[in-house]
Amino acid sequence: MQFTLNHDILDKETSTCALISIFENKKLSFIGNKLNITSNNYILSAINYNEIYGKINEFLLLYNVPNIKYKYLLIIGCGKKKYFNVNNYLNIVNNSIEIIKNTNIKKINFFFTELNVYNLNIYWKIRKAIEIIEDKLYIFNKLKNNKNFFNINKIIFYIDKKYDINLVNIAIKQAMAISSGIKIVKDIGNLPSNICNSAYLSMRSYRLQDIFPKKIKVFDINEKDMKKLGMNAYLAVGRESENESLMSIIKYNNHKNYDEKPIIFIGKGLTFDSGGISIKGSNKMDKMKYDMCGASVVYGLMIIIAKLNLPLNVIGVLACCENMTGGNSYRPGDIIESMSGINVEIINTDAEGRIVLCDVFTYIKRFNPEIVIDIATLTGACVVALGDEINGLMSNNSILIKELLNAAKISGDHTWLLPIKNEYKKRLNSNFADIVNVANDNSGGAIYAACFLSYFTKKYIWAHLDIAGTSYSYKSMGATGRPLYLLIQFLLKKSKMNISLK
Repeated sequence: MQFTLNHDILDKETSTCALISIFENKKLSFIGNKLNITSNNYILSAINYNEIYGKINEFLLLYNVPNIKYKYLLIIGCGKKKYFNVNNYLNIVNNSIEIIKNTNIKKINFFFTELNVYNLNIYWKIRKAIEIIEDKLYIFNKLKNNKNFFNINKIIFYIDKKYDINLVNIAIKQAMAISSGIKIVKDIGNLPSNICNSAYLSMRSYRLQDIFPKKIKVFDINEKDMKKLGMNAYLAVGRESENESLMSIIKYNNHKNYDEKPIIFIGKGLTFDSGGISIKGSNKMDKMKYDMCGASVVYGLMIIIAKLNLPLNVIGVLACCENMTGGNSYRPGDIIESMSGINVEIINTDAEGRIVLCDVFTYIKRFNPEIVIDIATLTGACVVALGDEINGLMSNNSILIKELLNAAKISGDHTWLLPIKNEYKKRLNSNFADIVNVANDNSGGAIYAACFLSYFTKKYIWAHLDIAGTSYSYKSMGATGRPLYLLIQFLLKKSKMNISLK
């Protein structure tokens, strides 16, 4: 997709579709009015004839309007002008692409940039638009013989103030980097488990060294290494799989102080989760290929960081393995000594993500991190609590909580804070070991999972993002790329490359 700028209302290109706005009571926007005058009132006459009033979700697609070189005009209803807000803006961008994507239109002149959106400057209008457009035009067809594509290949943003050009160029650069990362995350997440296993993700990680040789270094911790390190919990989860458990470490060093403490992102990478001995039901088990979406998000995040050349030290950890059933599977009732020395009694082998992550938290101490954030499709309980639109956030640090919630608000990657309390931790006490991996309680499962992880993160400023509901969309039937929008916004602020909304 190509994104460019233009200062002319009457473009000379004849193959484009112009997106213009109409508010309630048939009030055309400034550019809409100018085009209407040029058309000798043809546009307004068509609006009246088709009984378009400017309400949200109303639209009218016109062809070959007199005196206007655009082949198409798409008029989108924006609701009441007085109450036009960010949500309305996102809505009309989304609706317009949904209407156009199945047509033969290839180029779009985007005039929504003229709209006055409270608390949204030109940078954010363009960045949000690009992110939505790229998301709406995403197709996963790598494994199809008959591939289908959308025709749109160029978006021309209208800019009336030349002093905005620099800000707009930044918006385009950042949005394209973010969108490319999101696409990669979706592509990896949508791959089947017979292709996307630990070795595949390791191979993809090593490629980053070739793409960004001066910034990224990659190495793996294999099963032999894990055994020497005492990562018994990690190994227990993956030991019945024919695919080797591998932890891929992606190190990005670009801070002016080479030895600056890194921010570490850990992605749960269960490339398939059968549930183990505590086997899942067959209904929707095919969706368990998405249990590695935390790892794919971390992988995509590292690509965006490198593309944007963020002045940070960041380490991405892809904690990958498979949870399968067999004679050598770990069992309910087993007691496993984790790398930290904490003995864990296994109550449910389907609560495997926390068993993998606990050893990863212990391993990363050697990097002396400034902040640790794990991203995991950890609990169905989080889906019950928050549905499929909101990420669950739990943390041991109030400042980090504030920063992540602010990044979520700005990016639109909706996130909700859940508590970690000692009252919950008590229910993880074991009669036979130090702790159990699942509380003997049917409620609060997402919180108990975070409480379990908190035993291994006491020395860190740490946050946990449960993305069990948001990583996969039942509407689009595929990976979403979330919470990548939140995480990159968090890092843009950290690197002081953030642009405020206003």
